[in-house]
Amino acid sequence: MQRETSHRATTPFWRDERFLQIFGQIIFLFAVFSFGFIIFRNMQSGLEKQGMKLGMSFLQGIAGFDIAEMPIEYSRTSSYLQAYTVGLLNTLLVSSIGIFFSTILGVILGVARLSKNFIINRLAFIYLEIMRNFSLLVFLIFWYQGLFLKLPKIKQAIIWFDSIYWTNRGIAIPWGLPTASFPTFQLILLSGLVLAVVVFFALQAYANRTGRAPLTTLWSMLTFLLVAAIGWLVMPVKPLEWSIPFAKGLNLSGGKIFSPEFMGLTSGLVLYTAAFIGEVVRAGILAVSGGQVEAARALGLNGFQTLRLVVFPQAMRVIVPPLTSQYLNLTKNSSLAVAIGYPDMFYVSSTIINQSGRAVEMITLVMLTYLTFSLVTSAFMNWYNNKIKLVER
Repeated sequence: MQRETSHRATTPFWRDERFLQIFGQIIFLFAVFSFGFIIFRNMQSGLEKQGMKLGMSFLQGIAGFDIAEMPIEYSRTSSYLQAYTVGLLNTLLVSSIGIFFSTILGVILGVARLSKNFIINRLAFIYLEIMRNFSLLVFLIFWYQGLFLKLPKIKQAIIWFDSIYWTNRGIAIPWGLPTASFPTFQLILLSGLVLAVVVFFALQAYANRTGRAPLTTLWSMLTFLLVAAIGWLVMPVKPLEWSIPFAKGLNLSGGKIFSPEFMGLTSGLVLYTAAFIGEVVRAGILAVSGGQVEAARALGLNGFQTLRLVVFPQAMRVIVPPLTSQYLNLTKNSSLAVAIGYPDMFYVSSTIINQSGRAVEMITLVMLTYLTFSLVTSAFMNWYNNKIKLVER
């Protein structure tokens, strides 16, 4: 025993496994930082030869170009930073709408793929197999040019209910314009939201106490809608004034007009991403033991109750991790908007690069923005995944 201890004590450090592991990591980090430093110095020297220095002060310069889709106030005299903000908000709009609708459609497709109805099952199978094997870029160009640009002209517009216009210049729907009483109505909506949250947690506490599972989300939404409806009815001056679209010459006016580029990008991303989400949902449902379904049926639960109370709560533990990847893919795939002319963040950044020549700074800014989107989405989904994961006792 003493001999073994003595042997360990006299082992030289260059043969000590613990030392070699730490030393190897130090060497690797040194190599990575050295490589990065060399690249940075080469880039810096190249910029200096062109009379340029790294910096973000150019973002205060005048943009001098128009942007078709403007969620905030913007003009040609605005700064590059304001132009980038417009593109950023457009990306967030497309991504949030795309995630919402692709999730709904994906769940429907995943459940339909497992339906015992032959027609529903086959239709879902055909859609999933075809859509998942398309190139997204090719599909977006085909969807935009083959559908939205082929809609009738203004004079031959397709009109639904005398208020919805389908044209190759955009799709127009009725829209509410705020009136003087709208700020008061916003307070009513905020109160409805708070009450809906209270109802949500109250129903969750009731479910934990009694073992029954009411439609928590449905009742919370109905509470919010009820408060909003009451507030709308009791206000003497309506908070919104409806604007009905109409044809004005060769353009649409009034209402809310969605450009062909926005519709083509958003609907294309929804249709494409929903196919992958459908497969994720199908895999999650199949991961639940068949005995769970049989036990639920033996307790007298119908098909919808079995899916809501038994299958989906267990399947979500399998669904959420790959679902996070699909959300991230949709957000990053929105950069393909440049192919159909929608002014998202990457499209606007490309225009700024062409005018200012600041490619390194703008590409870095775009990369950091997408990285932020990914980290925030991943953090939220990881929180939700930890909340629903199975806790063994």
